[in-house]
This record gives sequence, structure tokens and C-alpha cells, in this order.
Amino acid sequence: MMNRRTFMASATATTVLPTLLASYEADAATPKDTVVIASQIDDIITCDPGEAYEISAQIFLSSVYDRLVRYEAEDLTKIVGGVAQSWTIGADNKTFTFKLRPNQKFESGATVTAEDMAFSLQRVVLMDKTPAFLFTQLGWSKANVKDLIKAVDATTLQFKIVEDYSPVMVLNLMATVAASVVEKKVVMANEKNGDLGNEYLKTHSSTSGAYKLVSWKPNESVTLDALPTYRLASKLKRVVIRHVPEAASQRLQLEKGDIDMAWSLQADQVKALATSKDVKVDAFPYSGTWYCNMNLGDERLKNPKVRSALRYLVDYQGMVNSFLKGQFIVNQTFLPKGFPGWTDYNPYKLDVAKGKALLAEAGYPNGMELELHVSNQSPNTEIAQSMQQTMGMAGVKVNIVATDRKQLIAKIRARRHQLLFISWTPDYLDPHTNAGVFAMNDDDADDKPKPLAWRSHYMDPTANKMTMDAVKETDPKKRDKMYADLQKKITDEGPYILMFQPLTIVASRKNVNGYKPGIVEDTYFFRTITKS
Repeated sequence: MMNRRTFMASATATTVLPTLLASYEADAATPKDTVVIASQIDDIITCDPGEAYEISAQIFLSSVYDRLVRYEAEDLTKIVGGVAQSWTIGADNKTFTFKLRPNQKFESGATVTAEDMAFSLQRVVLMDKTPAFLFTQLGWSKANVKDLIKAVDATTLQFKIVEDYSPVMVLNLMATVAASVVEKKVVMANEKNGDLGNEYLKTHSSTSGAYKLVSWKPNESVTLDALPTYRLASKLKRVVIRHVPEAASQRLQLEKGDIDMAWSLQADQVKALATSKDVKVDAFPYSGTWYCNMNLGDERLKNPKVRSALRYLVDYQGMVNSFLKGQFIVNQTFLPKGFPGWTDYNPYKLDVAKGKALLAEAGYPNGMELELHVSNQSPNTEIAQSMQQTMGMAGVKVNIVATDRKQLIAKIRARRHQLLFISWTPDYLDPHTNAGVFAMNDDDADDKPKPLAWRSHYMDPTANKMTMDAVKETDPKKRDKMYADLQKKITDEGPYILMFQPLTIVASRKNVNGYKPGIVEDTYFFRTITKS
């Protein structure tokens, strides 16, 4: 399974924005109808919602395109209609019928039709770019997608899925940026060599959403203008995001007023801004899971008492209260807090005596020596050093091997590690996206690579069954209970020391309000931002 941020090494990405236009650069003030945002956007490779899967692109495309259904800023706990006004689900839980909202308009002025929506979903599968796996897991393929997704009439869309999945999961997939509607006529008029308009949409929008794309200049800027025909009015006319990676410049320009908002400041910049009368700093839950992977290919780590002992030899709260303060919270489940299906379960704290006792019961009264691989970036190295110190109290000698992110990922994918500290982020807002990688492994052969559970040589038939039963459960309350039980099982028995959840740190001028970054990029909102 793909993951849009497998490259994510830490929550300390440095971001900054230079001045927007020379006309107001000297005055160190941004236009009243414009929000100017600092972000590191060199990861953007396309603006096509059927192809884009990078962090920065997902964030701004979430505010550009409307999709079939969605979560709205006003209530991020429930799914509501986007392009669709209402929907029904057949008795077989495989046939979905959507009634579109009337009088929706594309930026061209044309009315949004069910044919546009059907085309938009089909093209994701037919183009077979990175986001295609979101839909192909439903059983859609290049061979059948045009038969399974159809416009019944101008305002009625119907599709059928092949796999036995919960309707909740299907709707959550329809709330991703990949399920955005684009105007078929415009896109196909710009088709080149059968690319379904992919080259055109890399640098243009064809949207019925809150904003339209004015320009994307690679490694420089993204400019969006509010679309007045959208059903929910944007507070500001324009959004500008620019790329300047130096954190020191970020802080300086924010304090001067050259920018309105800066994303993901480092801890030292946040601390320096604490006394500023013009700047405020907010923290929002983010969907990452930071954990230590224990490879069961090592006979010692295959012993559940050894794994349990190591969980009691980590000072989770001590780290969060010191060098991770304001950047992370303790979270010991594979689902992030705030995610659908999350359960509040944090059973482990530093207990050296208990760790020693469990090691003795496992046959290692004198401890052991283990190698811990970690990214050579902060705060990963500091986390590893803390683990080294506290595990050493119980006789576990930890040798830290710090390397770059590319080498770290290669190490875990090859299953050539003992302990390895890394992070994971979900692909869409449904618990199966993480359950399927943390708990599921039905073939541990070396030529059958799968994420996380496979990478740890963890294969538990009970966990596999629990995972598949949960993804198929149609009753939302029962489904949540099933995921709660699965999380507890993996926390206590799995091959992980589940540790932290990062926070999204946003610094802004005090006259800027209303920005709502959700727990995943599909739920970031610009239309609610105001300036006084």
C-alpha cells in the first residue's frame, strides 16, 4: 500500500514565505483580502487531483476541488455531501447511488453533471497514477471501471464495488482528494496522446470547489483565487503559498508582517516567538504515528515478554514533557487520536523494575544487546538517545545507528534490523488504512513484501481475521468496537513500541484567524480564514 508521507522523518519541516509582491514588500504588509502562507512546497509535482499524492499538493487541492462526499470544517466528525447532496446504499452494501446538488457550477460556468463525476472517478483508475490504489482496492480496474461507475441521468451517479467492504470505508474513500470532480468537456478538450487531460491539469484547475488555481510555479509559489459560485463562501479572495525552506527566515518574515502564516516551525523558532505581541502559535492534532519497530526475525524479539519489557523501558511522558514539549503527545495505538475508530489506550510508562522482571522471565536476567536504527534528523536522534538511556537501566545495551531516511526505509523494507524507529501516516480517513498495515500479514514469505507487519515478521491469524472482519462490518458502532479491540491487541502483542503522535504547529499573525488544518490533508480548509 502506498503512503503519501513515507519520506516523513520528523515533524520539524522548516518552512517560510518571502513577500508576495514587490508592491507591498517594502511596507511589510500583506493585502487585506489575501492570506500569505509560508510552506515548504518543493514536493509538489502536479496539481491534478487524480495524480497528486504529496503533502503540499494534497493540502491546497483539498481547498480547490469539491469531491463526491467530504468532511467539512464546521464538523470534522461526520461525513456530509460534497458534490452529492444525498445518497443511498443498496441492500447488498455494494451498490451506491448519489443524487447531486442542483446548480453546481464549474469555474468555466458549466453545470456539474453526474457524467462529470463518473468520468472523474473513472479517470483515476484509468490513469493508474499513485492515488489509483484507493479505488482499485474496491475491485475497480481498467477493464471494469466504466461498467461499474455510471451516470444514471444528469443528476444521478451510481457505482458498484466488487469487494465486501463496509460502506463507511467506501464513503471515506469518496471523501479523498482523488474523488474530486473535474469538468469532462474541458479536460478532454485538452487531452494529449490519450492522457485524459493529465498534462493540462498538472498546471490548471477545472473545479467546482472553493478556489481555483491561478498559478503553480514549481519550487516558488501556488496562487489560488476564491470561486464565488461555490456553495460555501470563502472569507478571503486569495491564498498564496510560497516556498522558502529556511526556518530562520520564516520566523523573521512572520515577525515583520511580510507573511500572515507559517507552517511547521521548529521548536526553537516557536520558543523565540513566545514573547511576540504580534504572533500567536497554535497546535493541532496530526495523523502521524511514531513508533519503534521490533523485528521478530530476531529470536529474542519473537518472545512476547521481551517485547513487553522493552515497552516498559521507554520514558514516553518524560520525552513529551521535555525536548518534545508542544510538538507531540503520547499515543500508544496504531490509530491517531481524533481518527475514526481511535481508542484511548496508553497502558505503558517507564517502569524499569517491571522491565527487568519481564526480561528475567523471558530468560534474559542480564539483559541483551540490540541495534537501534534511526533517522539522523532531530528529534529522532534525541528520541533514540532517550531510549538508549532508559533501556540501559535494565541491562539492555542499545547501539544507535543513525542514517538518512532513504537508507532507513531500505533497511526496514529488507527486514534487516532489530529495532528501528520510524513514523507512519495514513492514506485516507478510515481506520482500515492503518489496520491493514500494522496488523495484517497473511504471507510472510520474503518475496511477498507488505508494509509494517510483514516488515516485522509479524503474522498472527487472529489479527488478520480481526482486521478483515472490521473492514467488512456495516454497523458503525460495532465497527468502532472491533477496531478498539484490534488496537489493544496490537499495542500489547504486536511488534511495535507505539509512542507518539505529532502536532501540526501553525504560527500566524494575531489578526489572522479561522485556519483549520484537519488530521489528514484531505481536511485542510482555507475558506474559513479571516483577517482583521
